[in-house]
Amino acid sequence: MNVFVDTSAIVAVLDREDSEHARANKIWDRLLDENSNLQTTNYVLIEVAALLQRRIGLPALRTFQDDIVPVLKIDWIDERRHTAGMESVLAASRRNLSIVDCVSFQSMRELGIRAAFCFDKHFREHGFETLP
Repeated sequence: MNVFVDTSAIVAVLDREDSEHARANKIWDRLLDENSNLQTTNYVLIEVAALLQRRIGLPALRTFQDDIVPVLKIDWIDERRHTAGMESVLAASRRNLSIVDCVSFQSMRELGIRAAFCFDKHFREHGFETLP
């Protein structure tokens, strides 16, 4: 199964204080057991790194880098996709919809990925299946 992994899911897996931590760990373990093709973007990696370092600290950032990043296939965002993401954010005129989200949606469409492991309602709003 091809699954896009969003910031919200990664943070929930690593942050024991996150309200979705238990569910996130069950889903993460299941995806790993099923040998799912786990994809994300370098934008998600940057967002996760910043959040973990600020909220939890460097040990969580190290766990992310050592244990999670190696099992992800990274879609590296180029100028064209960055520009498209920014145009989507501006066209949507919604304060809570980020460029990282819009670039993720664009990547998923281009890669033919229909499912996202996330706790972000925007993925479902944009027509994607979400786990959970």
